[in-house]
Amino acid sequence: MSNKLELGRMNLLRVSHFAEQGAYLEGGPDGTLLLPTRYVPQGLAEGDEIEVFVYLDQAERLIATTEKPLAQVGDFAWLQVAWVNNFGAFLDWGLMKDLFVPFREQKMKMQKGRSYLVHVHLDPESYRIMASAKVERYLSTDMPPYRGGEEVECLVWQKTDLGLKCIVGNRYNGLLYDDEVFRPLHGGDRVRAYVRQVRPDGKIDLMLQRTGQRGVHDFSDVLLQHLQTNGGHTPLCDSSPAEEVYAVFGVSKKVFKKAVGDLYRRRLIVIRPDGLHLTALP
Repeated sequence: MSNKLELGRMNLLRVSHFAEQGAYLEGGPDGTLLLPTRYVPQGLAEGDEIEVFVYLDQAERLIATTEKPLAQVGDFAWLQVAWVNNFGAFLDWGLMKDLFVPFREQKMKMQKGRSYLVHVHLDPESYRIMASAKVERYLSTDMPPYRGGEEVECLVWQKTDLGLKCIVGNRYNGLLYDDEVFRPLHGGDRVRAYVRQVRPDGKIDLMLQRTGQRGVHDFSDVLLQHLQTNGGHTPLCDSSPAEEVYAVFGVSKKVFKKAVGDLYRRRLIVIRPDGLHLTALP
């Protein structure tokens, strides 16, 4: 259990005592904080530990909830505007109290019902949890530690002339080039991708599938397993539309064709007018 509360993040805290309002949790140097009755799970007892999200209530007091927000402090997330007022916009992030984005942190005036990419952080002046749409300033300037071919988690950010800008590993700037995108992707989508290269400026070139022999063998195994569990046949072949290939396997036509060639050279399949067939096994 952490001795210091992490505001805006999940914390594992011990129950100190109960009161009419709910359970009071030990917050270390910050004292106790309330977990309101509506969030107290049945059977919770004094001395138990419970995972809660810690934030500030309307009166700016520390409070806990068992609800998990869509994003925590330090995260980039695509969130929808719940309402706006004369001070800024308020985003729905899965908690009763919405997440504030002041006008100074908006690239353009946010509109109710629309979604935007934001970074969640603590305001250094007020220590309040807030969000900013000026996400560039929160991307790491450190050289990414990735190597070519490494699998990474990406958050799709926005379309550019070259492709799709992504945030990699919740820290770094990345780009999926148009010729690497073979399925519809939109802002806010989370995808697993592979590092093509880390450029000298620290930006990451991405691809949706591995290249080279390792990538071919990876999907070859998937295709072989598919044939084995589907009666040794698939109607898909080299001439099948890319959309059909992706619908079944989630890979590009290029990767599919390479895997077909790999299995054919290994004499594990035969190619017929009605599709691919497993060869007779000894």
